[in-house]
Amino acid sequence: MTRFWLIRHGALVEEARNRCYGTLDFALSETGRAQVARAAEYLAKEPLTAIYTSSLSRALESARIIATPSSAPIHIDPDLREMNFGDLEGLTYDEIATRHPDIYRQWMNAPTEVQFPNGESFREMRARVLQAFAAIQAESEGQTVAIVTHGGVIRMLIAWALQIPDNCLFRLAQDHAAVNLLTVTDGFPSVELLNYRAPCDMLV
Repeated sequence: MTRFWLIRHGALVEEARNRCYGTLDFALSETGRAQVARAAEYLAKEPLTAIYTSSLSRALESARIIATPSSAPIHIDPDLREMNFGDLEGLTYDEIATRHPDIYRQWMNAPTEVQFPNGESFREMRARVLQAFAAIQAESEGQTVAIVTHGGVIRMLIAWALQIPDNCLFRLAQDHAAVNLLTVTDGFPSVELLNYRAPCDMLV
């Protein structure tokens, strides 16, 4: 059995609020750091052999916090980054609705079918994420590892494991600093924990 702890980064700085960000590199807020510290405490007794992380700073900082109790090595993989929203990056949702009404309408109605202008489609993102995960699996057989990344990436991995159709992807909640456990045994994946948030009283 190979065990994959999938951890979403913590909450971001106020500047990110109500904005579209995927590859835009916002930092963690103090709240976000505290959230991830609770997740790190929850995972402190796990025998992590490695931590894989997106190259975006919100995930990388979260990975460093997760690594503190275990001293597991951190491996940065740009293919674990969030969706590239192209021309929509950094805009507020009201600005997107005004400047790109057709894209916005399709995004709200069928989010996995959108090709973002000068960005990615869902299928392109899924291909790179699953390729990255396959490489991690090959390196980690029989081990316990952490993957610190983004909500979209985690949803894709869980949807892959459960064979969830694209149009149901966003039924999978992923809160900031959420912890998920995905195991693979003889090639068969199983989701054993989903969107768990460590309680505030874990840290003294």
